[in-house]
Amino acid sequence: MELKKYLSKKEQKKLNKKNMPKWTNVMLAKLEHDLFFNKSWIYERKLDGERCLAFKHGKTVRLRSRNNKSLNTSYPEIQKAISSISYNNIIVDGEVVAFDDNVTSFSKLQPRMHVGSKDKAIATGIHVYYYIFDILYFDKFDVTKLSLLTRKNILKKALKFKDPLRYSTHRINNTKQYFNQACKKGWEGLMVKKIDSIYVHKRSSDWKKFKCVKEQELVVGGYTEPQGERQSFGALLVGYYKNGKLKYAGKVGTGYTQETLKMLGKKLRDLKINKNPFDSDEPKLKNGNFVKPKLVVEVGFTEWTKDNKLRHPRYLGLRRDKDAKKVKQEK
Repeated sequence: MELKKYLSKKEQKKLNKKNMPKWTNVMLAKLEHDLFFNKSWIYERKLDGERCLAFKHGKTVRLRSRNNKSLNTSYPEIQKAISSISYNNIIVDGEVVAFDDNVTSFSKLQPRMHVGSKDKAIATGIHVYYYIFDILYFDKFDVTKLSLLTRKNILKKALKFKDPLRYSTHRINNTKQYFNQACKKGWEGLMVKKIDSIYVHKRSSDWKKFKCVKEQELVVGGYTEPQGERQSFGALLVGYYKNGKLKYAGKVGTGYTQETLKMLGKKLRDLKINKNPFDSDEPKLKNGNFVKPKLVVEVGFTEWTKDNKLRHPRYLGLRRDKDAKKVKQEK
């Protein structure tokens, strides 16, 4: 595929010929509270998985999380699929997911994320798929200054999509109906992107997310002791950062498997401290412990209360791709 053949002269001028970088920051979306449906934007399914950049340089393939951690061990079949791409130099952006019935599930993906070897990853029996929605580098060119739709067209021509590689489709028409269908199907929501947007390596209002369900990344600042038959710990004490201070958001006591309790319990004990890391007298605990605020978890809930506490929270999974200090309240 000769890239310039598929571009106008105006688009060709936006190509940047350069050596392929070893790393690049991902483009991130802003949460949108006011739904809008406009033909200047494309609408994609919002996937509940792990963000992944794939770098192919010659025969070498590197899968990296959004905070530049290696994902090769967790997803060897995706590494192998990327290695079969016929082009030597390419960078694509997407999301690795696992399905629970027809819905992507971050919880279902957890056993694949926290393994020590490729053999153990495959032995979990959990099938994963890489939904690719953007391309950043092709052949000898940085293509991030091209428009979004142009990049997606290049992506479709450059790759042969066969499981576990999947193309992330989009809609421009009937988007309100698409959002309503997404919520009825139990999807997390939709990603909404400006058709002519370039790829910037930071959070941008040119990409937005509409959520059907309420989920929030939160920082673990402590835990309560287990009661009854519960082992390892009772509930996680979680919060978010505001003006550099960790604000307490409540306890998360449901959503754990026995394996999760054991895995998290060990991590919590290793991070145990005496001082309350939260910026308040809360939580007032009789049987609790505090930890260094380093772990980030995904939590589902029904709503925020007036005093900024979670209502009916449930644990969804442990995140490894988010810096705790960057966790803010999405309200």
